Amino acid sequence: MQEQIAAAARAPLGKARAMLAMLALGAASAANAEVILHAFNWPYATVQARAAEIRSLGYASVLVSPPLKSEGTAWWARYQPQDYRTIDSPLGNRENFVAMSNALRAQGVKVYADIVLNHMANEAWLRPDLNYPGQRVLNLYAANTAYWSRQRLFGTLTQNFLSQWDFGPATCIGDYSNVWQVQNWRLCGGAGDVGLPDLVANSWVVQQQQAYLTALKGLGVTGMRIDAAKHMPNSHMNAVLNATIKSNVHVFGEIITGGGAGELEHDRFLRPYLDGTDHGAYDFPLFAQIRAAFAFGGSMNRLVDPGAFGQALPGNRAITFTVTHDIPNNAGFRYQIMDPTDETLAYAYVLGRNGGVPLLYSDNNESGDNRWVNAYRRTDLAAMIRFHNAAQGTDQQVLSFSDCHLLFRRGNRGIVGINKCGTAVNTTVSMNNSVLWWNTDYRDVLSTNVVRITSASHTFSLPARSARMWLRN
Repeated sequence: MQEQIAAAARAPLGKARAMLAMLALGAASAANAEVILHAFNWPYATVQARAAEIRSLGYASVLVSPPLKSEGTAWWARYQPQDYRTIDSPLGNRENFVAMSNALRAQGVKVYADIVLNHMANEAWLRPDLNYPGQRVLNLYAANTAYWSRQRLFGTLTQNFLSQWDFGPATCIGDYSNVWQVQNWRLCGGAGDVGLPDLVANSWVVQQQQAYLTALKGLGVTGMRIDAAKHMPNSHMNAVLNATIKSNVHVFGEIITGGGAGELEHDRFLRPYLDGTDHGAYDFPLFAQIRAAFAFGGSMNRLVDPGAFGQALPGNRAITFTVTHDIPNNAGFRYQIMDPTDETLAYAYVLGRNGGVPLLYSDNNESGDNRWVNAYRRTDLAAMIRFHNAAQGTDQQVLSFSDCHLLFRRGNRGIVGINKCGTAVNTTVSMNNSVLWWNTDYRDVLSTNVVRITSASHTFSLPARSARMWLRN
């Protein structure tokens, strides 16, 4: 495929188009292509109240913040577990979670939960021991047994469930390219921070984590995002996530990399994770290609078939995105924030292409950018989701591309055109032997524009800095 694309790029215009008409991208299972709404840091009651709206906008699943015992108003506090055995945080408790799950299920929407297995809360400022949840929390449980029994998932709340024997050394990761350090030492914040106590995969820890995930499944969870998967050995994840727990559950991990094949983090962390588990993962290799394609001086030819170069995950393993919660909310990742228009065009690519499960991020302005608040209900994104859902199960074929644009079809149901440049692009494509329907309206879901093919060649017009997603009437 790589040689074919390169040859097409070098060929004369007419011949290139004919060659490109024969280049089809790989397919992913339609069942695995449903759009997930990442309701980042939303209270469970808010998700419950919006369940019908979420379904009406075309989402098939909602990823919610970690359901466990945690304290503190900051978003990152949700990723510092005190106890797996109860659900209670500023976002809600077990009762709120159940009500939300029931409301989503009534709408036919699946519940995905953010899962934190790598570490427990950093409470060194509060106490010297590693007993969790600790005496202070046990006293809270004892002071209101009726309330806490309603928030209980499993276990006995009169005693701690973890001790010093369940954690690795109190050593901070010093070299993030060192696999052993990354997977066995602590995540620390610097300036003397002792870090997040890192759990080991002894039999007791594995049993507790399995009991936790089993309880969540009992509350209707059918998808699990494994936070900080990069920091866990495959042996730990595979011990916890056995066949019984993974049955009828979509699991994907967070392994942040700077690119695909050949990039250090990909080769040392993501590739071994994909080889050693059957889980999905964030498609950071594809995201790196998206950022490079839309960057000043970048070329859209990077997005013709990135998987052929090892720069995108296989469709049945990939979680695709244009922004994750870490990017705007952590200083070290903010350089990855795309220009707002480019991010919208990238969404047209992610939601228009075949392959991967798209994840759409919507927050409550935790970063202060005031950019992704209520993004889930944006009219343009909702229209893109409608195109995505209508095109599920169809193949993808590139029809035309240049540094500025990419044009591809989705079976005979739709056509996607993206122009990142500041001037309009008109590209003529042969319709001989095309699977696209003639004398039929293809209507852009983002505008009033209509394409109607009536001859052996058709010229597609792509306005500057715009996307077209034409769907067959």
